Amino acid sequence: MGEMIEFPGDGHSDRGYLATAASGSGPGVVVIQEWWGLVPHITNVCDRFAAAGYTALAPDLYHGRTTTEPDEAQKEAMNLDTEAAGAELDGAVASLLDSSSVTGESVGVVGFCMGGGLALYLASRNPKVAACVPFYGVRKAREKVDFSSMNAAVLGHWGEKDHSYDHATIEDLEKRLREAGVSVECFWYDADHAFFNDDRPEVYDEEAARLAWDRTLAFLGEHLGR
Repeated sequence: MGEMIEFPGDGHSDRGYLATAASGSGPGVVVIQEWWGLVPHITNVCDRFAAAGYTALAPDLYHGRTTTEPDEAQKEAMNLDTEAAGAELDGAVASLLDSSSVTGESVGVVGFCMGGGLALYLASRNPKVAACVPFYGVRKAREKVDFSSMNAAVLGHWGEKDHSYDHATIEDLEKRLREAGVSVECFWYDADHAFFNDDRPEVYDEEAARLAWDRTLAFLGEHLGR
């Protein structure tokens, strides 16, 4: 089990949930929340990464606020300042790389829903990110993000029944990434938005979630040297 920690931010301290690799050290992974906030599902994902040999840090981008109401979650997501969130995520990358429980000179980032777009945004701005895994989230990456300096390879997980984007949206994203020289591979699942979230039985898809998880671990292992 992990713990809440403070890590240096841009002139202040930020908070996040840190789960240390079960072996004591391993590659670092930044985990980015859905629009609900830093809820138990996200801390559980960090714990799962730790059990798989990674040290995972999920920054608390809402600074203590969480919600289960979609309207409130949408409001929180809309009010999130992308640049400020990016600086906080940069701080999480630096905190991982400064930690004795993290091996290697680069990290991975995995984001869900709102966090999927932010994962792409973080990878576009931080050269220390070597692997980026967005789960069903592109909104923050639709904003004019420049992928030209991106060092990370991308693995995307998308749901056929997800109405927050369509194939054309993802194909355009892939095109932009490839034109910037980014290695990208996308998988589509016969599943709804948030199919990986096992705290939401109305959309959770066990088979798709297991396959996406296995692919994510293989991808991170390939690019982070595990």
